[in-house]
This record gives sequence, structure tokens and C-alpha cells, in this order.
Amino acid sequence: MKTKFEDLQPEQLRRLISSRREGEYLLIDVRQPGEYEQGHIPGAKLIPVMELVRTVHDLPAEKDLIFYCRSGSRSAAAATLAGEELKSGNRIFNLAGGILAWDGHKVEGWPKLKLFKVSAIVDESFRMAMDLEKGAQRFYTYLADRFKNEPWAAVFNELARAERAHARTIYGYWQKSGGTSLDFDTLYGRLEGEIIEGGKSLIEVLEQVVQVKTDRCVQLMELALSVENSAFDLYRTLAGLDAEEEISTAFLGIAQAEKAHMQTLINNIGTCSE
Repeated sequence: MKTKFEDLQPEQLRRLISSRREGEYLLIDVRQPGEYEQGHIPGAKLIPVMELVRTVHDLPAEKDLIFYCRSGSRSAAAATLAGEELKSGNRIFNLAGGILAWDGHKVEGWPKLKLFKVSAIVDESFRMAMDLEKGAQRFYTYLADRFKNEPWAAVFNELARAERAHARTIYGYWQKSGGTSLDFDTLYGRLEGEIIEGGKSLIEVLEQVVQVKTDRCVQLMELALSVENSAFDLYRTLAGLDAEEEISTAFLGIAQAEKAHMQTLINNIGTCSE
């Protein structure tokens, strides 16, 4: 039985993504690699439409499938193909108007997968993930301290605490998979945290902070949001790779948490009143 796809408007897609847990859906960009690199929706998996024709039966049976392209034409064709070929009952969606209609955040470039050796040992991937969380904690701690007299700085303190909690969650996954002999506080204290979750160096991002002279609340929230978007994109992509089950599960959990951070920042941008 064929499955008809449903068109989604950008606002409907944002609500769907924010309301679903990571792992319940798959967002698929059917454009070409160069288009994807110029800007894509965070968390999207690149499967060019001609590749999708060959690999449509490899799509996960248990997930909702959301397709998008530049204007909606290629993705409508991809959604139609998936509906005709897949017999598993997937719900299938198409972003009406494509990324041209998308008024949400975009991520440029490719997720910094080279930071991880996903095919290597589990310990190495968990250690790197914890190190990235520490980098994010250092970033938010810096913002909270530098602007401590501003009422909106409280959100950065909140996010700094959350990043440390993320690292502890990763440590928990690590312990379940065999673990490390070091206790959390000792291990976390030894991590350098020189790289932010999105793959940029901490120094590079802090230099951007120094450049902000006006509308600081909005600009710093948007800078933090770009970091979280890139982090979500990285972890969502890593979770979709053929990795150890423990790593994929951990990365999906982190992606879910990054999505919550994104929403926190979006909510707080709306309260800026400088």
C-alpha cells in the first residue's frame, strides 16, 4: 500500500522537531553536497536524490521521514518515491517550499566528524565528547563572569551547569560500556576543553565575544545559539553513523539535550531588552 506524504510548513517542521525525541525521526536533505555545505537545517542527513533512488530501501523502517531540498520539488519526488517503495508504514513528510522557505537556523559547512574516530575504540569517543562538553562549559562560564552584572547573564550560568551535567551523562554511558578507572571529577578536571561542541576552538569563539559592542544580549544569545546548533548537528550526525551502539545511544541523548539548550536560548532572546 502506498503512503502519501504530508507537506509541512516551516513552523510545523520546527514544532515536529522540538516535540520528538531524537531517534524517532530522520530529516533528509536531498540536495547536492555543495548545496548542503552552503547551509543546511541542523541535524539533517545528506542523501542526494539520485543516491536515494538506489538506497531508498535502506531507510529506517521505524522512523518518520522528513525530506527537504532547495524549493520543495526534489524532496516531493523523494517523498513520493519513499511512499511507493517502503511498506513499513513510515510517516513521510516534505518541507513545502524547501530551504528557501525555511526561516529557522541553518548550519554552514560539514559536521566536524574528524574530531571523533567513531570506528575506533569506544573510550576515545566518550573522552572526546566529554572534552567538548567542557569546552562549552568554559564558554558559558566566561560569558556569565564577563557579564555578571547583566540580568540576562543568568542563562549562561544555567547553561554552564548543564554542560557539566552533560559530561556526567556521557561518563555514565562510558561506565556502562566498560568504563574508565578514573572517577568523574578527576577525569573532568584533566580535560582541557579547548574545543567547543560545534568544532570551533574556544579561543576563536571568545574572540567573537570580545567583538560584541552593541545589543550584547541579542548578539551573545545568537552566538551561543550558533554553537548549540552546530553541536546538535554534530551529535545528530554522529548518532547516525555505523558506530558502537553505546556511542550512538549516547550521541542521540546529547543531541536531545542540545535541542533543549537551543530552545532555552531562543526563549531568552525574546526577553532581551537592552
